[in-house]
Amino acid sequence: MVKPGQIDVIKQGKRPPEEFSPDKLHNSIIATCLSVRTPEGQAQDIAKTVTLGVMNWCETHPEITSADIRRQAQRIMKTLHPDAAYLYKNYKTII
Repeated sequence: MVKPGQIDVIKQGKRPPEEFSPDKLHNSIIATCLSVRTPEGQAQDIAKTVTLGVMNWCETHPEITSADIRRQAQRIMKTLHPDAAYLYKNYKTII
């Protein structure tokens, strides 16, 4: 079993890999939920569920990409809040 601190996130281009940060993911999910006007408590709950789901998925992957994290988070979030999941998946094309 791989612990979160042992998971490297491979970045695009020449940027060096960085450690997977559950807090960074959690905060990103909260921000996405709040941007589609989700109540703060619900946004916190969704972020916790998504972060734990992604962390469980990461246990079998010592190296992952940012895109892998985004795909897994979006897949989990889709059942919890479809609008937020859509925004999270398409944030680069929308902004």
